[in-house]
Amino acid sequence: MARKETITKNDILNTAFDMTREEGFTKVSARTLAARAGCSTQPIFRVYKNMEELGDDLFTKSIEFFSAYYDVFPKVNDTPFVNLGLAYVRFAQEEQQLFRLLFLSENRHGKSLYDMLNGKNGAVVREINNAKFYGCKDPSGMFMKMWIFIHGAACMTLTGDYDLQEEDTIKLLEESYNAFQNI
Repeated sequence: MARKETITKNDILNTAFDMTREEGFTKVSARTLAARAGCSTQPIFRVYKNMEELGDDLFTKSIEFFSAYYDVFPKVNDTPFVNLGLAYVRFAQEEQQLFRLLFLSENRHGKSLYDMLNGKNGAVVREINNAKFYGCKDPSGMFMKMWIFIHGAACMTLTGDYDLQEEDTIKLLEESYNAFQNI
């Protein structure tokens, strides 16, 4: 009679995801993952050919996590790109290791930054359309300008160089949008 499978692929992926959130993906190895999951490395390599395949699934799960994070993030402002920017900066503050994996890694597992941000629900497309609705003459160009500012602010949170309160961040995002409108 075959032995009952006790550690599932989902268990392994969830454990790797938790480890990544806490310590970063570079700390996830077959041995550390097995120790955390309470098993040997055998169940890991039974469901994954190698750690790269696990990394692909983990990256996809992390993108889905960010997308869900943004979907439930309070939309507090009508100025285009402010809500997206605020959520991105807060995500960098609250989920530093996932932020590093998703938005600072050289290997994005075939995903573009735009695709990760846009998600399944078209977050970037909505913001670009919102900018167009509010009279922006070049909404795609506005996205690029705002994104450089937003990404810079989020990266500064990782080094401790960005410690502004939410109200200050909102004000900076609004001022940046308005200043870029006049360029």
